[in-house]
Amino acid sequence: MQASLEASPFSQCAPFRSNGSPTSTCAMQAGRRQRLHVQASTIGPGDTVLVAGATGGVGQILTAKLLERGYKVRAMTRSKDKADQLLGNKDGLEVIVADAKDPQTLPASMQGIDAVAAVTGTTAFPSKKWTGNNGPEQTDYIAMRNLIDATPKSVKRFVLTTSAGVDRSNKIPFSILNLFGVLKYKKQAETLLQQSGLPWTILRPSRLTDGPYTSYDLNTLLQATAGTRQDVLISAQDDQLGEASRIAVAEAIVQVLAIDAAEGRKYSIASREGEGPGTDPAKWKALLGV
Repeated sequence: MQASLEASPFSQCAPFRSNGSPTSTCAMQAGRRQRLHVQASTIGPGDTVLVAGATGGVGQILTAKLLERGYKVRAMTRSKDKADQLLGNKDGLEVIVADAKDPQTLPASMQGIDAVAAVTGTTAFPSKKWTGNNGPEQTDYIAMRNLIDATPKSVKRFVLTTSAGVDRSNKIPFSILNLFGVLKYKKQAETLLQQSGLPWTILRPSRLTDGPYTSYDLNTLLQATAGTRQDVLISAQDDQLGEASRIAVAEAIVQVLAIDAAEGRKYSIASREGEGPGTDPAKWKALLGV
């Protein structure tokens, strides 16, 4: 591990695309800020990734992708029955029951992990998903605080998925989305992670589409596509609108876990019509500006 001081941010970046647009020069400077941090090695096949929110829309797809590429997955869930139904029994998959809102349930989840991917969340407005103390404050802040605090300092990466609009919560349409504080609490979780000393990457997807696939097994999930909206827009600024495919978000998590230079960066992500990077690491590196 090695300490380094990175360059100042490049504040004029426009969103850059997976089709090799002229904005790639801007992309090369995306997300850089002046900060002293400890660089951790990236993970690879055979390493264990704790997926918090593994039975959710993004979590299911992420779990399938990681297993396909040879990672071990520790799927954290509050319901083993739900995990067994949605994830099944696969080589390399371990299901562990824990609730991040209760820190006493977390230590067993953390033993021997190499990375964390947090893809939990709840609805922005009151719904049945809030039942059982699962509103935005509890899910997006308190649970994430506990998860961050419980994560060993030895992990190689903590990838946190939040939302577009966390830096624009006072502007339409995000001020409406934030009426019950969902963006405020996601932003607070980002701040906690950045101050934790853990090697981090933050992804901020736009409104999620494609899924959740509650009746698909993991093998079927791997065949799911975003239709004609496979192009991916990524920016180092919180400036994305529109939608983001859950498939693209899950793939982005897999990619940033394996890219050392993505550590310490925040990326907004959205989907649009066109051909995307697929699972090609070189295309994702260009897209991420690393």
